[in-house]
Amino acid sequence: MSFVEYSDFIQDGDVAIVYLSHDSMMPVKVQQGAQTQTRYGVIRHSTDLIGQRYGSKVTCSKGGWVQVLHPTPELWTVSLPHRTQILYTTDIATITMMLELKPGSVVCESGTGSGSLSHAILRTIAPTGHLHTVEFHQQRAEKVAEEFKEHRVDHLVTVRNQDVCKDGFGVTGVADAVFLDIPSPWEAVKHAKAAMKKQGGRVSSFSPCIEQVQRTCEALADQGFEEINTLEILLRVHDIRTVSLALPDFGPDPSAQTQPDANEKAPPPTSGPNHASVTLKTTTPPREIPGHTGYLTFATKPRT
Repeated sequence: MSFVEYSDFIQDGDVAIVYLSHDSMMPVKVQQGAQTQTRYGVIRHSTDLIGQRYGSKVTCSKGGWVQVLHPTPELWTVSLPHRTQILYTTDIATITMMLELKPGSVVCESGTGSGSLSHAILRTIAPTGHLHTVEFHQQRAEKVAEEFKEHRVDHLVTVRNQDVCKDGFGVTGVADAVFLDIPSPWEAVKHAKAAMKKQGGRVSSFSPCIEQVQRTCEALADQGFEEINTLEILLRVHDIRTVSLALPDFGPDPSAQTQPDANEKAPPPTSGPNHASVTLKTTTPPREIPGHTGYLTFATKPRT
């Protein structure tokens, strides 16, 4: 099992995602002889998981069942243990596209946090790229390095425990892209520029407050970055439902009427409502939209 390579069968030591319901999932470290408690009963790793295909339906001790899924960055984002506030798939997808990441890209990131974005970056830049990620908090840095090893992506990432605003990323002139998710990104802009390749690249910053965005944009402009712009992404999910609509009765079609024969009796007039209807699928917009998460600022370092 690896977050960047698919495996068919569950093996001892894998990290699997146990799917309980649409809004309830949990990561499980598969170990010989271990058990996992769920609302539907016990999952026994030796008999219920190891050797089974990913995607299998597993019956728990109470008779209920769960699905066991292969881990992906998207599933990890919605099931990971939160050590910090994290980025979700809507923002992650935009960051990956706007930074122009691809297999073989070299990326610098700070701060690592819970590793939500890090896993998505690693999947995108594998198998030949590399992620240099910096985390200020020592325990978080140690924990995320341990998770990278468990998820078998540690060969693609270097974790550093340091202050990026003072000490930079620990590399110079190697990065195709830089991402900043720290309280004062404007203090790290010069280090981001130093870490990037001479042929240029892309930089992005995530900030919840517009005052942070203003200072970051000023620092980017002072350092010679171009194409500076800021986005705010709000996800609006429409509900799909089935409705039944009554067909209107416009009466008989005058153009289709003909003069009745003298010996032919006119049909009696119809009375009562017309109950004809049609059933169709439609969408309804949400009554409420999830609130603001943060601003994404992007810029380009020109070739030097």
